[in-house]
Amino acid sequence: MKYILIYTLLSLFVASNCSAQYKKTEQIGNMQSEVDPIPFETSNISSLHGPNSIVRTIKQDRMRNIWMASWEGVFRYDGKSFANVTNKVSSVRFFSVLEDKKGNFWFASIGSGVYYYDGKSFLNFTSKDGLASDRVTTLYEDRFGHIWFGSDNGVSRYDGNSFQNFKMKEGAVASNSDSVHVTIYQQQLPENHPMHNDVNAIIEDKSGKLWFGTRGYACIYDGKTFTVVVNKEGKPFANVRTIIKDRKGNIWLGGYDGLWRYDGRTFTNFTKNFVGYIYEDKGGNILTSSESADKKSWVLSRYAEKSLSNGYPTVTEIANKPMIFGILEDDKRNIWFGSLDGVYVYDGKIITNFKGK
Repeated sequence: MKYILIYTLLSLFVASNCSAQYKKTEQIGNMQSEVDPIPFETSNISSLHGPNSIVRTIKQDRMRNIWMASWEGVFRYDGKSFANVTNKVSSVRFFSVLEDKKGNFWFASIGSGVYYYDGKSFLNFTSKDGLASDRVTTLYEDRFGHIWFGSDNGVSRYDGNSFQNFKMKEGAVASNSDSVHVTIYQQQLPENHPMHNDVNAIIEDKSGKLWFGTRGYACIYDGKTFTVVVNKEGKPFANVRTIIKDRKGNIWLGGYDGLWRYDGRTFTNFTKNFVGYIYEDKGGNILTSSESADKKSWVLSRYAEKSLSNGYPTVTEIANKPMIFGILEDDKRNIWFGSLDGVYVYDGKIITNFKGK
């Protein structure tokens, strides 16, 4: 890649299989959990309103239910009412939701690792089971069905039997050219180098490489080494909060350096404002949550698909809130987004909130 610097990988480690014995054994594959199963019927309470606190992630499952990871728990909306699915499981803050290829769910939490939910009961996996950290913020399933967990201490990969942990602290800078050969300088980077292991985003590109957004830099993992990504100006992307792959295979990055698109050869910038979340809707439009120009609020914006290729994108502001987090377009083309005080829905004309009165 023309605009990528390669850094040497100093610390890549593998965690062994969990072998501890618990008071009650439940498992997925060979992994055991110390949490007793909690039946679904008794673990949630239906309500006409959704969460009243921060909603970080919103997803729609294959049954068209809407799932929300919030600081009050994980909520499910079936089109009529909300259910706090985790209210009897844990009181921790939840950051992310993933439905895997088998139809099971994974919930990322801050302080209690991850929860696995099969529709009937829950299992909890923590650092005692091999996770890199109990503070997990993002979840991703790759093409092989492996589940990746991004945490404040690197990433963990679960293959159905055990966890494998990776740390991404690079210690050498590379020079870059158009030639195939890359010279790697072996001098150590300073201790305060911003590349670290607080992972915000994970995505797999069309070649099978994994992209990681961290509070330091964005990097690519090819199965052997990590590569730090830089823009067309030769600067690394700092504090990357979100990465997605669109339907054409382009990679989009959002964070401290704004909104960027990588088409496999070059990077294109669309805004310099801080971007917290990126989403592609069913029409190929790109939706973002970003800081407003005056930095006093956040805006939910839509970049029209037909204008993304000419260098002059048409941008429409949908909403303005103190903070905007996860974004989802449901099967009815409504736009859902999270904020500091719950979840909102935009139907194309008006914005409705579902918080309690």
